[in-house]
Amino acid sequence: MLLIPAVAGCGSDGDDEPKNVSAKTAALGTITPGVIKVAVQPYAPYTSVQGDKIVGLDGDILAYAAKKLGLEVKPQVTDFAGMLAGVQSRRVDITIGGVAWSADRQKQGLFTDPPYYSPPAMAVRSGKTYKTVDDLKGLQLGTVEGYVWVKSIQAVPDAKLHAYPDANGVFDDLGAGRVDVGFLDPLIIIAAQKERPDLKIDTQYMTPPTAAQVKAKPAYEYFQPYQTGFYLPRKATKLEKAISAQIDAMYENGELEKLVKKYGGDPEQFLKPSADVATARRGVDRPQDWTPPSIAQ
Repeated sequence: MLLIPAVAGCGSDGDDEPKNVSAKTAALGTITPGVIKVAVQPYAPYTSVQGDKIVGLDGDILAYAAKKLGLEVKPQVTDFAGMLAGVQSRRVDITIGGVAWSADRQKQGLFTDPPYYSPPAMAVRSGKTYKTVDDLKGLQLGTVEGYVWVKSIQAVPDAKLHAYPDANGVFDDLGAGRVDVGFLDPLIIIAAQKERPDLKIDTQYMTPPTAAQVKAKPAYEYFQPYQTGFYLPRKATKLEKAISAQIDAMYENGELEKLVKKYGGDPEQFLKPSADVATARRGVDRPQDWTPPSIAQ
């Protein structure tokens, strides 16, 4: 999720380690051997906690990887700023839930390989079609306060920004005709289509702005796809490598395609990287020859 975070804390639960932890699992270096402590915020259908289980797309991906690695998942519910702070202070082992990779964030933590890529999605009123940034000129555009789409919208000529405390405000005004387009994470829009058919909205994917457009207006970069990642403490190198290996395997064995479809996403949109994914990370937190994971082209 593309959010501008503030500083916040995230507590530790101090659970005892489970019995019969293998040496291989213990060597992953989690805070409690055999347990992976996960900071999440309620952000369905990416992450939500039911009982002691994390559900949603990110939750299912991590559960698959954790099972393969012999780790028991222990969620800790916080907010987005607390998710990042909990990792950076190593009070948790990992955070998940649409966290966007950025050069600044990777300086304070480790990112796995992308479990999926988040395409630039728009919630639009049924019957309307918008494809490019130029199509947005002069329109009423909505998003959530603090999301970086605020910056992008402010850069669109003659467009009016409508910023809301949460996604419900975006959807309410979209359905009422007070907003033409809403910018939110794609699975949020897809879920709203199913749960609130009275809104009469559709999900559309924007054709990303060109390099020349982004150079002229840097805020347009947030109208491009972004790569997500699971985020870990700087010292958790063994755990990061192990989880990245499981993510890469899930691209190969079809597990990620199955999970993306389960939550209404299009694997062609979510599981194929754009060209700038590799260039952003090569020589930063990946080798110069790193190839981002992808389903078959």
